[in-house]
Amino acid sequence: MSSSEIQKTRIINELRGFIKKLLQDPKILEQSLEIARRQLSEGSKAEAMARIANEISDTTSVHIPEDPAEHSEADRLYLEVLKEVVDEEQALY
Repeated sequence: MSSSEIQKTRIINELRGFIKKLLQDPKILEQSLEIARRQLSEGSKAEAMARIANEISDTTSVHIPEDPAEHSEADRLYLEVLKEVVDEEQALY
């Protein structure tokens, strides 16, 4: 296996574990979106993303390092998707 394939496999496994957590506790999605809505309305995007990661880790069973340099690809993807959903919600109003 090449290093690229190993990395893809690692990301897929991490996302699978995350999806499993969401299925076991659907409240995580609701809580994450609520946190993202609140935090994205305050301060810069980079600071907001760090606060979102920290608050999600503090209030749910999902752990995302507060330091963006420590985020895995799956962490970044989840935070980006949360931001996109909130941005799309705001565009509708």
